[in-house]
Amino acid sequence: MTSIAELAEDRTVEGVFAVAKKERRRTRNGAAYLSLELVDASGRIEARVWDDVELLDKRFGQGDAVRVLGRVERFGGRLQLQVRSLEAAPDADPGSFVPALRRDADELDGFLEFLAGEIAHPGLAALTGSFLADPGLRDALRALPAAGGDGHHGYAGGLLEHTVGVATLCRETVQLHPRLRGDLLLAAALLHDVGRTVELTRGPGFTQTEEGRLLGHVHLGLRLIEERAENLEPEVRAELLHAVATHHDRGATRTAEAAVLYHANQLDAQAATRPVGTD
Repeated sequence: MTSIAELAEDRTVEGVFAVAKKERRRTRNGAAYLSLELVDASGRIEARVWDDVELLDKRFGQGDAVRVLGRVERFGGRLQLQVRSLEAAPDADPGSFVPALRRDADELDGFLEFLAGEIAHPGLAALTGSFLADPGLRDALRALPAAGGDGHHGYAGGLLEHTVGVATLCRETVQLHPRLRGDLLLAAALLHDVGRTVELTRGPGFTQTEEGRLLGHVHLGLRLIEERAENLEPEVRAELLHAVATHHDRGATRTAEAAVLYHANQLDAQAATRPVGTD
């Protein structure tokens, strides 16, 4: 069996993958075809089903594991799998084909707890501690991407990796600029994407929940924080919510901490996704 990471142009492929996306489309001539995104632990690839569409469409659904025979071609500068035959693989667990982070999750968990332990403010420490003490949330950090399957850190555990990355950048910025309120900034960094835990479903598709589609992760995160921040001083709570609310909107930031969080979030996302040069 071939993994997605091993795929090469002009190569015949047989393998078992999970269907992250499935859409029925039509060509300019009106012929039906299937547009798929297939994933395994090593990555993802677009796929097309041109022949026997009516028959094959009934054999599987989005989120299923499938056994595929096809040929890899290059289209629009990217590899694409042209499917010749396809059938459901009921004995395979679709969850085992989710793209996964390359870093050690236990190590990242340790960094997460270390960063939370740096918060000295009693109210902010209690608030962040309440999230970290939630087994469901900790499990979701390991299971979900940071911004969906198509976004930055788009793999299981990406949310944990991104959260640690942004919080680390914020902590280091405080060392360079001690005028910043470090406890506030670090708490905001640790909680800035907590809404993703209710916005996204687990792999292989990492699709949005209905609530996530309608409200988005920022709104959902603010709601989760407010539910646990009743005992936080009103001024501190407002500053924290503001930083989280504006972490995707530079023009809306009104405090230095909110601005730093915005840039740290952008930096970690860009560093994880932009192509790098070759020697």
